[in-house]
Amino acid sequence: MKKSVLLLFTFLLTISGYSQAPQGISYQAVAFDLGGNTIANGNVGVKISIIDNSISGTVVYSETHAKTTNAQGLFNLNIGQGSAIAGAFSSINWGTNSKFLKVEIDPAGGTNYTNIGTNQLMSVPYALFAENVSTQQTINNVVVSENKNNNIEGGITVLYSNLEAKGYYVSPTGGSGSWSGTATFSSPIIGKTASNFTIVLYSDTEAKGYYVSPTGGSGSWNGTVNFSSPIKGAISSNYTNVIYSETEAKGYYVSPAGGSGTWNGSVTFSSPIKGAISSNYITVIYSDTEAKGYYVSPNGGSGSWNGTVNFSSPIKGAYTSGDIIIVYSDTEAKGYYVSPTGGSGTWNGTANFSSPIIGGISSGQK
Repeated sequence: MKKSVLLLFTFLLTISGYSQAPQGISYQAVAFDLGGNTIANGNVGVKISIIDNSISGTVVYSETHAKTTNAQGLFNLNIGQGSAIAGAFSSINWGTNSKFLKVEIDPAGGTNYTNIGTNQLMSVPYALFAENVSTQQTINNVVVSENKNNNIEGGITVLYSNLEAKGYYVSPTGGSGSWSGTATFSSPIIGKTASNFTIVLYSDTEAKGYYVSPTGGSGSWNGTVNFSSPIKGAISSNYTNVIYSETEAKGYYVSPAGGSGTWNGSVTFSSPIKGAISSNYITVIYSDTEAKGYYVSPNGGSGSWNGTVNFSSPIKGAYTSGDIIIVYSDTEAKGYYVSPTGGSGTWNGTANFSSPIIGGISSGQK
């Protein structure tokens, strides 16, 4: 009897920080025969192809797998780690054009493949494009990138249960390590982020900051902010943390020159936030056609939102290097920076291209 495969699970990207982006996308599916029965404990042959730009576009990579289903008909594989028959997975330019996944199956375990379908890859696999950042993850379809240049320090740790968090610190100027401060939440804690001398924990619509001053003192909880819609994620840069919901972002910072950890500044977007990227002292949050920057001056001062830019076509991604962030669409790129000697974070300059941007490189890349 001819058999077919029904794909049940979405794509899952596994990412490890502080190394080159892993060359693989975890993939699961369940095999059924035409009668609706699972192909239990059977051998299946699988051919995977990555297609550029459209369903009928150029195949940029193709590979095969020989897999065995379990008692429920489930099989697992890592796209990018099969037997390559065309192209190289590591050479795929995820930053240009849409990418489509074509799946072909031989339910008898051989190479007589039947085309099961072709579907567009959405945001998750594009973490493979972020070779210039230390980590990239997708939270609720928002691509979040953190730059390798960020240096986490400060001698604070927070442990938390479902609704309660406690901080432990040692002063940067010396003394004993001590527990200091407890924070309680009205709904379960779901996430956290850390930067120099600061940590932020958040629940569905509430975020709280813990800090120790770079010039010494006790570790303390200081400041709570609330969101009108569920928080989607968080990102940090040196001395700052940005927490964001669907269309709102708020910043928590401690000045490099010392002082208290403080929430300062809130911005809203006219369309859903779809990306976040950070570098030294600066963070950029962007929606489809709008980008906003948050910064703290390297020589001290308040963490602040400063500057908004708009794009005439959808934003595709961003690059970082030291004290700059570049955000780009298909044919337009704009830069956000803070001077290493101090000053405000600022958008300055636009570059236009006569054909689609297909890649880039920065001194921040490894």
